[in-house]
Amino acid sequence: MKLFLMTIMAAGLMSCSSPQQGDTKVKTISATEYKAHHEKIDNKEVMLVDVRTPAEFEAGHLEKTQHTDFLSGEFEKEMQHWDKNKTYYLYCASGNRSGKAAKMMEEAGFENVYNVGGYLDLKSAGLPVKE
Repeated sequence: MKLFLMTIMAAGLMSCSSPQQGDTKVKTISATEYKAHHEKIDNKEVMLVDVRTPAEFEAGHLEKTQHTDFLSGEFEKEMQHWDKNKTYYLYCASGNRSGKAAKMMEEAGFENVYNVGGYLDLKSAGLPVKE
């Protein structure tokens, strides 16, 4: 009986320490790391997506950006029509919404999704903006 209980306890401990299926970790890169990729943005194979509100977007955004508001639910609807084979770089004001959006995309089967953080960090890194 003692051996049986020890076996059950060991199995329980092992199951708690192993990663859960479907537990995706969003890939994050810094503004300076992203800068090296920015020239490849062509909206054919690579897409840059600003997930901020329309007012935030109008106040300033990176060039070559597609805008789709995460908070309004627009993002969730639009991403369903996007090509899962493309590479996506997402940003917002701080990296929070873009992180949530990236996780949503990964859970939907997108494999090449990166959270590149906040707009001001990207702008400070010297990326071209429209204001």
